[in-house]
Amino acid sequence: MPYLEYLLPEQISSFSSLLLIIFAGITSAITASIGVGGGVLLLAIMAIILPPAAIIPVHGMVQLGSNLNRAVMTIKDIDWKLLAAFTPGAFLGAGLASLFLVELPLQLLQLTIAGFILFLTWGPKVPALALGRLGTFFAALITTFISMFAGATGPLVAAFVKQQHKGDRFRTVANFAAAMSVQHLPKALVFGAAGFVFADWLGLMVLMIASGALGTWLGLRLLSKLSNQRFALVINTVLTLLALRLIWSAFFG
Repeated sequence: MPYLEYLLPEQISSFSSLLLIIFAGITSAITASIGVGGGVLLLAIMAIILPPAAIIPVHGMVQLGSNLNRAVMTIKDIDWKLLAAFTPGAFLGAGLASLFLVELPLQLLQLTIAGFILFLTWGPKVPALALGRLGTFFAALITTFISMFAGATGPLVAAFVKQQHKGDRFRTVANFAAAMSVQHLPKALVFGAAGFVFADWLGLMVLMIASGALGTWLGLRLLSKLSNQRFALVINTVLTLLALRLIWSAFFG
């Protein structure tokens, strides 16, 4: 379909765009079915294909659409009190990051994220205060601030949300989607103000979001077939593997 080329960015080939559209659907299905992992996988793929300056803003907008779709599809399971505490922290974190749009030490960010993931997944029970409104506010502030530079805080947010809704796979997936939707939203404002031209990538982002919506629908069908116990095992395993991957990347690139 030659007319499709007019929707795709000139900075990459049509074949590369097609790969990104396909992987947007696959990675959304992964996140919807096992709770986490798709966003980081998509980020890794985009880092290979996209120009460096486009990776974080384009990934942020695609993830916004994907997570928003998933939040809408699971809206009955959203914890609105958690979201109310998370939202102001996320916007404040993005606002603070906009003042420091410089390249922070990637190794430090990777090790910090990995450490928190492993602690939240396998460490002692988090105090109730840390899971309350104040704790949620600061979790949103810190993870959103880091995501503006690293773009890989999804597993950290997932580990935090999992602590809030232990034993309920649908509430975990729904609230992770809602929290990540809020976290990615300010990126459009921050990167747009910094001069990134989203219009050049609009067609690709829309097609990736549409593919992600289909992947989310399929992933949620798979989630319904998992038990809460099996879901807990899967998400803990995936979070641990992602943390170990971050540690590996920090030391060996």
